[in-house]
Amino acid sequence: MGKENCTALAEFILLGLSDVPELRVGLFLLFLLIYGVMFLANLGMIALIQVCFQLHTPMYFFLSHLSFVDFCYSSIIVPKMLANIFSKDKAISFLGCMVQFYLFCTCVVTEVFLLAVMAYDRFVAICNPLLYMVTMSQKLRVELASCCYFCGTVCSLIHLCLALRIPFYRSNVINHFFCDLPPLLSLACSNITLNEALLFLVTILNESVTIVIILTSYLLILFFFNFDYFLKIYLLLLYFKF
Repeated sequence: MGKENCTALAEFILLGLSDVPELRVGLFLLFLLIYGVMFLANLGMIALIQVCFQLHTPMYFFLSHLSFVDFCYSSIIVPKMLANIFSKDKAISFLGCMVQFYLFCTCVVTEVFLLAVMAYDRFVAICNPLLYMVTMSQKLRVELASCCYFCGTVCSLIHLCLALRIPFYRSNVINHFFCDLPPLLSLACSNITLNEALLFLVTILNESVTIVIILTSYLLILFFFNFDYFLKIYLLLLYFKF
């Protein structure tokens, strides 16, 4: 692709899921149904946790935030995707594309860290139940949730700043149904080595940290159950022996 074909863009074109006219109605109804179920389920979960005093526990506190994040990132993508199924003009402004990518990335990273925090919460609840409410105090819950949102915001901001530094694109057609970073980078004319390196580094770091926390928490839970099980058997044998 020649350099003369590289230009600064004011908008992008999202190709969407399919350009086959016969599939439009079916795809629209299918994803509208899925989005409607997710919309009602997540908002219903949040409302139920808020109004039910018995659910004001650390586990449901984190679950309400998980539902909120899930509601947010589906709402960032699906309405525009549904509109583009029947629209001939599938354009999205450059600013709108960057905002969509940033918000989606923030929600995804935040959700990953929330899952790790919830695994730690289950570890404390199961392995140290008597001190569970003391350990997972309201202050700690707020701090952990805030940390998840902070990590999501910072990671997304790094990618957004680097994406905004790309001056020219060889095309404005994105072969995707929303603005994601890899399709954007594939259209860039300038050197994107730094973008790709940071994308790989941040992704590996986030996944490594969260996977280690999740696996460690559940392995310790399994160890606690096995230890407790064998201890009961040992005490039972001692009881019958004497």
